[in-house]
Amino acid sequence: MATNSKIEWTKRTWNPILGCSIISPGCHNCYAMTMARRLKAMALADLAAGKEPGRKRHYIDVIGPDGRWNGKLVLVPEALPDPLGWKTPQTIFVNSMSDLFHENMAVEDIRKMCEVMAKGDWHVYQVLTKRADRLRELLSGALREFAELPHIWWGTSVENRRHGLPRIDHLRQTPAAVRFLSVEPLLEDLGPLDLTGIHWVIVGGESGTRARPMEADWARAIRDQCVQAGVSFFFKQYSGRHVKAAGRELDGVTWDEMPGAPGELVTLGIR
Repeated sequence: MATNSKIEWTKRTWNPILGCSIISPGCHNCYAMTMARRLKAMALADLAAGKEPGRKRHYIDVIGPDGRWNGKLVLVPEALPDPLGWKTPQTIFVNSMSDLFHENMAVEDIRKMCEVMAKGDWHVYQVLTKRADRLRELLSGALREFAELPHIWWGTSVENRRHGLPRIDHLRQTPAAVRFLSVEPLLEDLGPLDLTGIHWVIVGGESGTRARPMEADWARAIRDQCVQAGVSFFFKQYSGRHVKAAGRELDGVTWDEMPGAPGELVTLGIR
C-alpha cells in the first residue's frame, strides 16, 4: 500500500484507504481503477493457488464485477503507520488509490490518517481530492486542528470548467498553509483563473490508450497566469499513449516549481 512513486511531483505514495467512485469526466480513464482491477485479479489468483495475497486482498472489496469502483471504501489498518517508519524526509502523495474526502469515508477514519500525518511531521503530505466541498467542510470544522499544519498540503483536481472551477472556490475557502491544484487530465481551456490563495498548480494531459487530447495552448494559458500571479507551476506531461516520448518541456523549459517558504521556489524533494 506504500510504494516509491513514478509520479514526477512526489517521491512516495501512501494508501491506507482504498476504493472510490466515478464523480466527473476526469475519472473516466482512472489509472487507479485500472491498477485496482489488476491487483484484485492478482489477489484472487493468489487465493485460488492457496497463497496469502497480503494487502492486495483489500482490492477484492472495492472493485465490482464490472471492473469498476463499486463505491466502497476500505481502511487498511496495517498501512496507517507506514510513514512513521520512513525516516528520510520525503514528499508523500496520500491515497493515490482513493479519495480521502469521499462521501463514504467516515470522519473518524479521516481523523486517523490526519493524526499520522501530524505526528510524522518530517515529511510533506500531498492530499488531493475531487470532493473539495467536503474538504472545506471538515477542515473548517471537525478536523480544524489539522488544516494549517505547514507540512500537509491540501489540493483539488481540476479537469474542466464545469466541475473544476467550483472546486477551486471550495479550496480557496479552506483553511490551509498550502493549497494546490492538480489540473490533470486537462480536458479543455479553463479560461481566466482566480488563483488567489493557491500556492501550486500541476498541469498534465491524459495518458494511456484512451487518452483524450490536451492542446499545448491550454497549458500555456495556465502557466502564464501562474507566472503573473506568482504561483508555483509544474508541467507534468502532454497527452497521449506514450507521454514520456513527448518529454516534459513546455516551450523549451522544464517547469518543476514547487511551493516553499514565502517568495521561494524549491525543487522536488528539497525543503
